[in-house]
Amino acid sequence: MFSRASLDTAYRDLPVLVTGGLGFIGSNLAIRLVGMGARVTVLDNLNPGQGGNRENLAPVIGDVTLMLADQADREAISEAVRGKAVIFNLAGRVAHFDSIKDPFGDLHSNGTAQLALLEACRALNPETKVVFAGTRSQYGRIVQRPVREDHPQLATDLNGANKAAAERYHAVYHTVHGLRTSSLRLTNTFGPRQLMAHARQGFMNWFTRLAMDGGEILVYGDGAQLRDLVYVDDVVDAFLIAGLDPAADGEAFNIGSGDPVSVRRLAETLVAASGRGAVRSVEYPPDQRPIEIGDYVADITKVRRVLGWSPTVSLEDGIARTIAYFEPRRAVYWDATT
Repeated sequence: MFSRASLDTAYRDLPVLVTGGLGFIGSNLAIRLVGMGARVTVLDNLNPGQGGNRENLAPVIGDVTLMLADQADREAISEAVRGKAVIFNLAGRVAHFDSIKDPFGDLHSNGTAQLALLEACRALNPETKVVFAGTRSQYGRIVQRPVREDHPQLATDLNGANKAAAERYHAVYHTVHGLRTSSLRLTNTFGPRQLMAHARQGFMNWFTRLAMDGGEILVYGDGAQLRDLVYVDDVVDAFLIAGLDPAADGEAFNIGSGDPVSVRRLAETLVAASGRGAVRSVEYPPDQRPIEIGDYVADITKVRRVLGWSPTVSLEDGIARTIAYFEPRRAVYWDATT
């Protein structure tokens, strides 16, 4: 089992690939890896509206190899995976409504592009380790709480369905071809470098922006719906541990706080932290009800037991850090879509 302390030296001089590395979680991961002395390659296609932003890698742009290419491009991904000891596979779409409006685009990013990477690894680098970024939306409508990894996967939108299929691709390549693959099923992650230009990739980013702008946060129904949130630095730690610990091979893990918060309390906490904004309850929009998952609380017993990971950053501390990061960078993030 790898401790967080041992990570400081474990990645030194290690060649690693971060796909989707200009995006929110990928860029935070890449920056951390550079600081640990890893030799980092970032692959991203800067798909408009999906969160890729060159500014995200500004602190380390001279210390990474940047490849601007689509992961589904077999020639590009073949070049990218060669010689990499660990591949952090964060490329893909995460917007639920976008998946309904553009199903083939979502399938391309969360299906075809995933198979392209796995095939390249099978053919050219079968010894590598691949850590896939899954999502809580794979579970869809919640039928039992807290949600364990054996909860039925009943996706309510195409994004969740495609992500579930992509995770299964990684599992098949593990069992059939012997690739060392793992999946981290991420809950609502928040923090610096998140996409702030629109609300199509979840609610935490948009709630944060509204509070910082002194706007009105609209809460559906009574706001009692439970959500599980985790700060991005904790998520980065989970990827780093899974990338090295053999106990993660062939496994899927929930990554969350295990400590749920109601949507209303979250909105009120953001307003209090920013010193601006207001909260108002409204009726559910008709297009929201069909994809509402119900209360989500992650059971993180497995990842604690197997990998020794647990979150360390509180919701309040994470919100404070997030606001402090974005406050002087509004011009960079408020309207950025690429």
